[in-house]
Amino acid sequence: MLIHPDKSCLLVVDIQERLIPAIHEADQLIDNARWLIEIANTLNVPVLTSEQYPQGLGHTSNTLRPLLADENIMEKTWFSCMSEPACNEKINTLRPDQVIVIGMEAHVCVLQTAVKLRQQAREVYVVEDAVSSRKPSDKAAAIERMRALGIHIVTREMVAFEWLQKAGTDQFRHISKQYLR
Repeated sequence: MLIHPDKSCLLVVDIQERLIPAIHEADQLIDNARWLIEIANTLNVPVLTSEQYPQGLGHTSNTLRPLLADENIMEKTWFSCMSEPACNEKINTLRPDQVIVIGMEAHVCVLQTAVKLRQQAREVYVVEDAVSSRKPSDKAAAIERMRALGIHIVTREMVAFEWLQKAGTDQFRHISKQYLR
């Protein structure tokens, strides 16, 4: 299935200040997350954000925070967003058929969230170049496991081009000029 902008949302999982220094290739993760969030915002694709125990792990990255709506930030203590009642309710209120997942850590909160979303009969797309873990081997194992469970593994450009659907539009020209060159 192709990702459709009117049927999807972007879920940013736990890209938090106190976790970032321990994450493998964190700068690249944040750059790729920012890129995808900005495109989602431009195309009016809803963006939801989770924060794992922010009292202890801090809030969402200062780089990303200005791009995110306050009302769409969800606190959680469960590793899976879908196990946290308030997060589950917020996501289900949107009723997205497709959920694009980015964030950290790939083998914990991203994995558990993606699996639970899949169990809710949603199409789940994990953006490989916008997820990470402390150790590359944990990310690799998570990607392999999610793929085996029927979760789609994609890249940020795959998501952007599928949201855009075609060239020649004003949106395409803007995004191409700002993000694809």
